[in-house]
Amino acid sequence: MKKLVLIILVLTTLAFDTQKEDAYGVGEYFKFRIHYGIVNAGYATLEVKDATINNKKVFHAVGKGYTTGMSKFFFKVEDIYESYFDKQNGNPYRYVRKIDEGGYTKDQEGFFNPAENRVLVKDYKRKTEKTIVLTDNVQDIVSSFYYLRNHPNIDKLKSGESITIDMFFDEEITKFKLKYVGLQDITTKFGTVSTMVFKPLVQTGRVFKEKESLTIWITDDDNKVPVRIKADLAVGSLKADLDEYKGLKNPFKVKK
Repeated sequence: MKKLVLIILVLTTLAFDTQKEDAYGVGEYFKFRIHYGIVNAGYATLEVKDATINNKKVFHAVGKGYTTGMSKFFFKVEDIYESYFDKQNGNPYRYVRKIDEGGYTKDQEGFFNPAENRVLVKDYKRKTEKTIVLTDNVQDIVSSFYYLRNHPNIDKLKSGESITIDMFFDEEITKFKLKYVGLQDITTKFGTVSTMVFKPLVQTGRVFKEKESLTIWITDDDNKVPVRIKADLAVGSLKADLDEYKGLKNPFKVKK
């Protein structure tokens, strides 16, 4: 379940093109409190750091998800997702995925070659390597979050319109489609915040009730910060609220 939360946060937390000034920078940090029904299930965090790959300065984003309290005894989760991506165009160079979800583990790393549209995936648990051909402008699960927040069309969308990107996850390329619903003021622990509401389209079945089972609220400002995520699951519901933030590049606007 914690894996789902982190994926939702990363996949649905918007980001967009780099032709305008970045909505984020080194030092940005988010912490989300996760609820499963009335139970405080755990937390998820996202942080932006500096790194160097092939003598080039890049962004290093780290996402973590973990269960707490009684939830940890029933279903222990400790997930780490990382991405290294270009500071100019957002192209990913490397990703890391280390997860432990109730005993299900994965230890994987991917190395992107943008010039050849390929990624070398190393699975350290299975001791395998695989090279996969990619589409143009593909993003990994974490870099998608930051790539979308800078997209030039985010503030131009009308109700019912969507943004679609190619995302590489689990050794596959998928179309991630995000539909814009409209504006809404919501109450948060920081005060009343004006938000843009989105519904990412998901596959129905074992996890989600229907295609529009997810709803995302992001700040209607230059940061495009996700402040709330709600998922109607096949069994119960999941909710994530922004609990802490620091290092934002732009003012966090709160209505009085």
